Parts: sequence; C-alpha cells; structure tokens
Amino acid sequence: MSSQQAQIPLPPLEGAARLWGTVALSAATFMNVLDSSIANVSLPAIAGDLGVSATQGTWVITSFAVANAIAVPLTGFLTQRFGQVRLFMASILLFVISSWLCGLAPNMEMLIAFRALQGFVAGPMIPMSQTLLLSSYPRAKAGLAMALWSMTTLVAPVMGPLLGGWITDNISWPWIFYINIPVGIVAALITWGIYRHRESAVRKVPIDAIGLALLVLWVGSLQLMLDKGKELDWFHSAQIVILAVTAVVGFAFFLVWELTEKHPVVDLSLFKRRNFWTGAVATAIAYGLFFGNVVLLPLWLQQFMGYTATQAGMAMAPVGLLAIVLSPAVGITVGRVDARRYATFSFLVFALVLWMRSNFNTQADFMTIMIPTVVQGIAMAFFFIPLVTITLSGLTPDRIPAASGLSNFLRITGGAIGTSVTTTLWENRATLHHAQLVEAVNNGSTATGSVMSGLGASGFSPEQVLAQINRLVDQQAFMLATSDIFYASAVLFIMLIPLVWLSRPQRGAGGSDAAAGAH
Repeated sequence: MSSQQAQIPLPPLEGAARLWGTVALSAATFMNVLDSSIANVSLPAIAGDLGVSATQGTWVITSFAVANAIAVPLTGFLTQRFGQVRLFMASILLFVISSWLCGLAPNMEMLIAFRALQGFVAGPMIPMSQTLLLSSYPRAKAGLAMALWSMTTLVAPVMGPLLGGWITDNISWPWIFYINIPVGIVAALITWGIYRHRESAVRKVPIDAIGLALLVLWVGSLQLMLDKGKELDWFHSAQIVILAVTAVVGFAFFLVWELTEKHPVVDLSLFKRRNFWTGAVATAIAYGLFFGNVVLLPLWLQQFMGYTATQAGMAMAPVGLLAIVLSPAVGITVGRVDARRYATFSFLVFALVLWMRSNFNTQADFMTIMIPTVVQGIAMAFFFIPLVTITLSGLTPDRIPAASGLSNFLRITGGAIGTSVTTTLWENRATLHHAQLVEAVNNGSTATGSVMSGLGASGFSPEQVLAQINRLVDQQAFMLATSDIFYASAVLFIMLIPLVWLSRPQRGAGGSDAAAGAH
C-alpha cells in the first residue's frame, strides 16, 4: 500500500474549512442515525395509511437494518475502489434520492424496497464520516474530532422517536423521509467544496463476489432471525430454525473464504490486533445493552404507564444534555488520560443508571423516570470516544476505513441483538411473573376480596371486575419484568469492564495516537 501511504500526508484542515467540514460530516451522520429510529413511532400511521397490519409494518425498520448491516463492513473495500471522498458523496446523494422515493412510496412493498435501498446506500456514510473527520484534525486533537462526531451518534437515536412522533402527529408520515433531502443536499455541497481535493488513492481491487454473496447470506439471515424471532416464537418456528442454520453455516464459510482470499471484501486480519478486537467487542456488547434498554423504556411507558408517544419521547430526550456538555471535555483530555479508565467510568455510570431504573414501580412519576435519563448522559459522553480511541489505536491511515466499517458493523449488529433479546426476555419474564401473581389473587385473599367488592360497589359487572384485576396484574407483571431486565443489564455492564482492560492503548503523541491512525 506504499502508493497510498506516500499520498496520504494531507495537512489537517484549518479554521473555517475545518469547522464547516465538521458540520457537514456531522449533519450527514445525524441524518443517517436518525433514520434508523425515526420510523419506529410512525409505524401505526404508515401501516394504517398503506392498509397493512402493524406486523407487516415492522418490515419498514427491518429492511433498513438488514441492508445497512450488509453494507457497513464493505466500506474498506469500497474505499479502495472509489476513494474516500467519492464514496462518501455517493452515499449522501443516493441516501437523499432513496429518502425521496420512500416518501413517495404508493404501497408497502415499494416502501420496504426503498427502505432497503436507503439502508444499503447509507452503509459507508458513518465509517467514512469518522475517517474524513479524523483526517481533518491534527493528531493532538483527534479526541476532540471524535467527541464532535460521537455527539451526533448519541443524540440522533433519542431525537428520532421525538421528531418522528411530532411529524406524524402534526404533518404526515412521508415527511419523516423528506426532511433528509435538504439536510443531505447541504451536507453534500459543503463536503464537496471542502474535501474534493483530499481524495484518497484508488486501487482497482477485484471484486470478491463469493465473499460478498456469503456476507449477504449470513448477515441477512441473522438480521431476519433477530427481527422476526419474537413474533414467530423463536426456535419453535421452522422459519427461524432455517434462518439460524443458514446464518451459522454461512458465517463459517464466510470466515474460511475471507481468511484465504487475496482481496477479501472484509478485512478480518484486523482481529489479530488486540486493541481492535477488545475495543470493537466491548463497544458492540455495551451498545447492545444500551440500545435494548432504549427500546424497552418507551415500550413500557406507553403500554403500561399510559404515556403517549410524545411523552415517552420527552422522558428519553434529556439523555443528550450532559452528553453534549461533557463530550468535548472527554475528547480534549482522552489523549492525556488512559482511555480504559474513561470507558470503565462510562460502564459504571451505565450500571448505576440501570440499577436506579430497576427500582421503579408503577407509581413512578415523570421526574423519577427522568432523573436516571439525565445521569445516563454522563455515561454516554465517556462511552464512544475512549472505545473508538482504543479500537483504532495504532492503525495505519489506509486501514482506518476498513476498521471503522467493521467496528460499526459489530456495533449495529450488537444493537439488533440487544433489541431482540431484551424484548423477548421482557415478555417471557412478564409471563412468569403473571403466573406467580395470579396464584396470590384468589377468593381466599382478603386484598382480592376488598378490591373486588370495591369495584363491584362502583357499578362494575363481575366480568368487568375480573378484567380490571387482570389489567392490574398485567401491569405489575410487566413492571417486575422491566425491573429484572434493568437489573441484569446493570450487572452485565460491570462484567464488561475487564474486557476493556485487556487492550493496551498506545501512549505517544499526546495519547491520541490512539485515534491518530487517520493522519
């Protein structure tokens, strides 16, 4: 890769160019991450409008996630073929076009197809924005660059449901896709103006068609299995068993092929580097835990605490406040402080937040639910920057796109697994608690008797009385299940800490040698 190495000493950007470059790259990242969660609260409206069931509507999210997961690890390969700037520009412009098509979709089949296209073309955008941003800053300020980048990835998933809910309630659902158009066009124009003279070297590497086919096969099967598992009752369904077997066998063949192929479509040799695999795996597991709980809290609030979509969004929104305030400080100091200490602190705060939530009960008011959300912002500020710093430490510039693509792939897959496991366990634990609570609700119990006579006196029929009691039992069962998951997640965050300490971040040019790969 010497030709690429020789060509790379591009000086960092200065002044206004660096500021505008950061704004454009962050806007593109924000738009991309926002789109992974913006449709969630709008699903009932979309499904109703296009005349399909809510379960069919979930394909709007699934199709995006599957296509995105397949495209992200291809970033390193695509960068070599087309160059960093051209790839990033193509990704933004195709994303704008596919967003426009999503808004115009006349039926569910077309919407799902356009969402898959949108997910696929969005794949390289996040790793490339990371790579271009790191190349825009001097080595000593690599941590600050990562701080600015991570703020957008932290705030967007929380903003998505809020914005999606508001647009669906006040305008109409196609606008959750149309808002990408102006953002994307402005980001593309600024990026092209600043970065077009900073293109990376291009090599005509042959396309590893078999590796690509195997990647599509196993990642697609895995994502579909995770997405449809709960609905089809997991391994009691032949469809899920087939998907699981396909994913495992496909992955085994993919590993063997990619490790022996001269021009692999995914550079698996990165896993030989201790810092890469410890950082990437810790990020993936922690993100899976975090994302699973981000999905669980609004579900519980809306289904069992009587919150509307907008109120649930507001209970989640303050998570970004402290993250935005503290991220720059973490970015500036990550070069002088051991990144492992920051990551450990992040995991401890996450554990504290989840432990606080495990003590909620059905009487919890809005402020009680809000406090852990605010504290979680501290954990998020110390989460991405140190872990990205560890993951990319010591890599040469030409390997950063592949490493960034692969680690982002693991993070996205971690999020999908976290969501599936969390929602499935939640329902299983609720069923168990429901059975245990029902044993206590019987005619011999004085509490049951007084509630039944009280409801009867209020004019409820015997059937209505039983329905009310069942509703109360349901609410308590899901409350207990929610507490179980928050508590277990807190324990898992603490158990993750030793993994971070297996890495050996490189000290050197202001410690941000760690993220310095990209210069």
